Amino acid sequence: MIRVIVTGACGRMGKRISSLVMAEKDMELVGAVERKGHPSLGKDIGELLGLGKKGVILQEDLKKVVNNGRVIIDFTAPGATLTHLRLAAEHKKAMVIGTTGFSEEELKGVKDLAKNIPCLISPNMSLGVNLLFKVARDMARALGDGYDIEIVEAHHRRKQDAPSGTAKKLAEILSEARGKSLEKVAVYGRKGMTGERPKEAIGIHAVRGGDIVGDHTVIFAGEGERVELIHRAHSRDTFARGAIQAARFVTTAKEGLYSMQDVLENK
Repeated sequence: MIRVIVTGACGRMGKRISSLVMAEKDMELVGAVERKGHPSLGKDIGELLGLGKKGVILQEDLKKVVNNGRVIIDFTAPGATLTHLRLAAEHKKAMVIGTTGFSEEELKGVKDLAKNIPCLISPNMSLGVNLLFKVARDMARALGDGYDIEIVEAHHRRKQDAPSGTAKKLAEILSEARGKSLEKVAVYGRKGMTGERPKEAIGIHAVRGGDIVGDHTVIFAGEGERVELIHRAHSRDTFARGAIQAARFVTTAKEGLYSMQDVLENK
């Protein structure tokens, strides 16, 4: 039985992950954590999710439950995630991170801490999106510089970061496939007299509105034709199920940093 702790357990993703973990035959939810001051602290997570009493009380400090679990699934915020990761490393617990919006310095901190435990981090836990990463890389290499690349992502109005972590990951993959530095070729939206589009540019555009779960489109525009790769998430369960698969993966993995590509290759 895989004993799971979910941080950010009352967030949009945390709720779905907690619910699905409790439905898995090979998993047990043994801890649920939320930020300090959250109105539901001290309540049973099962009752909060409409699943009846489960005996797992929502805590404000991971320290109180860290020793109960084997793996921690974290969808919170960069600062909170790093705090949780330090604790996971200290107690030798595996970790799955779906948090986005990290700075370069924060990502370096994640990489350093992940040397001591099995840790998987991905801006998107969907298996479909991670297949999109692979296909997009292959297409960028095959089509070459004769095709202009643009990325368009759309999310709900409450999303805090832009562009999305998935869009940034796509841009990194595509610039790497072309042998370019993303810092030098990225164009984040356009306004005014921008002039002719640089041949090597990779455009990245963010749309925010309503309750859009997550759409990502990669456009390869050439002379006389256009090829588009599109992924649309219809439900957060897509990401939650991916996080659960990631949790299974890290509980059997060696120490080090992994991505969803490793999960795909291990299927």
